[in-house]
Amino acid sequence: MSILIDETTPILVQGITGDKGSFHTKEMLDYGSKVVAGVTPGKAGKAMHGVPVFNTVKDAVRETGATTSITFVAPPFAADAIMEAADSGIKLICSITDGIPAQDMMRVKRYFMRYPKDRRPMMVGPNCAGIISPGKAMLGIMPGHIYKRGNVGLISRSGTLGYEAASQLKALGYGISTSVGIGGDPINGSSFLDHLVLFDKDPETAAVLIIGEIGGPQEAEAAAWIKDNFSKPVIGFVAGLTAPKGRRMGHAGAIISSTGDSAAEKTEIMRSFGLVVAPSPSEFGETVAKVLKSA
Repeated sequence: MSILIDETTPILVQGITGDKGSFHTKEMLDYGSKVVAGVTPGKAGKAMHGVPVFNTVKDAVRETGATTSITFVAPPFAADAIMEAADSGIKLICSITDGIPAQDMMRVKRYFMRYPKDRRPMMVGPNCAGIISPGKAMLGIMPGHIYKRGNVGLISRSGTLGYEAASQLKALGYGISTSVGIGGDPINGSSFLDHLVLFDKDPETAAVLIIGEIGGPQEAEAAAWIKDNFSKPVIGFVAGLTAPKGRRMGHAGAIISSTGDSAAEKTEIMRSFGLVVAPSPSEFGETVAKVLKSA
């Protein structure tokens, strides 16, 4: 199995006619994803790589039954695109966009709260690589060939480190059930904990690797929840062990601002709650392999 997406998931692409939207739509189609519609205002009636284009998400959903969206929309307009998708009945929204203003994401989060919990959309991102269930479907911008199908769940704030983990596991003969890039912005759509809940219910996921960064409480909150609620082994890693306070690292959310935000502090918190911690990015694969062999 997998979480979030598989080969039957009907996907629409917001911003499909732009350079990035067009390029990654073709990549997703070539991988086997079921892309059924695209949305670009004013471009209805056109087609991109054989995919019909609509003016609005509501039109696309009505005509194609799409349940999942990926947004390639410029930062000033991305929040509106996300909220349009939610209003149109989309259940899973993946936002690749980097640079969405924090205030806009606060508005999105408040907007989602208007929906009953059982009908609230799941959002992945922004500023992320997306989601891939290897051998089934890709909803993102990752290089699909480095992912082998398997039984390790992967959740990462860093797209690049997520790629590194997948590549190492493949080289050792192990694979991924689903990889989720939650993004590194300070306000993102979903957290480690949101996806750990789903992996715990997935019978084909035997272990989970979570890759965090400096800044924010997500890793500590996830570790505390894992100790009492998660039934499978979890391997952790936090990037930025040498970063001093106040140093920003790539992602807008990766900045140490208070006690508990540093990589060293988060690493100790993970260990205190029973997680196995990978010593370095070069040892992701070996650490996961050891845990699976001893499970």
